[in-house]
Amino acid sequence: MSNFVSMPADADGQTIDIAKIVSERTGKIIPGFLARMMERFIHQDFINGFLSQGYGGVEFCTECIKYLGISMDVKGLDGLEVPEGARLTFASNHPLGGADGIALIGLIGSTMKRPLKLMVNDFLMNIKGLAPMCVPVNKLGGQSRDLSAHVDGIFSSKADIIMFPSGKCSRKIDGVIQDPQWKKTFVTKSVANGRWIVPVRFIGRNSNRFYRIDSLCKTLGIKFNLPMLFLPDELYKAKGQEYGILFGQPIPPSRFDSSKTALQWAETIREEVYNLH
Repeated sequence: MSNFVSMPADADGQTIDIAKIVSERTGKIIPGFLARMMERFIHQDFINGFLSQGYGGVEFCTECIKYLGISMDVKGLDGLEVPEGARLTFASNHPLGGADGIALIGLIGSTMKRPLKLMVNDFLMNIKGLAPMCVPVNKLGGQSRDLSAHVDGIFSSKADIIMFPSGKCSRKIDGVIQDPQWKKTFVTKSVANGRWIVPVRFIGRNSNRFYRIDSLCKTLGIKFNLPMLFLPDELYKAKGQEYGILFGQPIPPSRFDSSKTALQWAETIREEVYNLH
């Protein structure tokens, strides 16, 4: 999940100062004109207008959705048939790269009222209000040495988990906006820990500009994830939008037998997600 809240917070733990963040990370002072450009680019005043209100946990997400004026057409969540004592892994597509994660935490957390965690890039831990809901999975830093044990701890916990198995938000692939290939971890770890998997389809999309930039990067062979830099603006553009969220019934771990590899099962669940109506 990559969005405006992936920016490290300022010293007060609430608002952000993008120029200060970049200066601290690069060791260079950012000229005033460039700082103002960056502030406008990420809509810093709009972001801080929300962060300064001091919300935390599930309330952070529900109030953020209200702040953005987003409405949701939800189907299937109230009718989930959850066996007594079952822990859940919500496996969702990731079309927006921001509002979808916030919406799912707020929606699932406020409806089911059970312990809930979202597996995210560790940048999100810098947002005081959101940090209680997040479990950092940093694939690049020192944590990578014991990442497997860290993930095991998440899946063996009592909390339900929300995951975006693609690892990054949807792109235009073969002319269709869809997730890249899903990774198998959500299957292997859920089965190993007796978790039931709930398929979730989030219906939405980013702007045409976002997909054009991604296509240009592919054409030019640019490895850097340039579209990610535009996600704060995409989240801003989500203001006032309506999205559909569809929940399938929980799938027992016993379904994932040896008839398919874990990667094939991941692809099967991915297909089932996109077939939810």
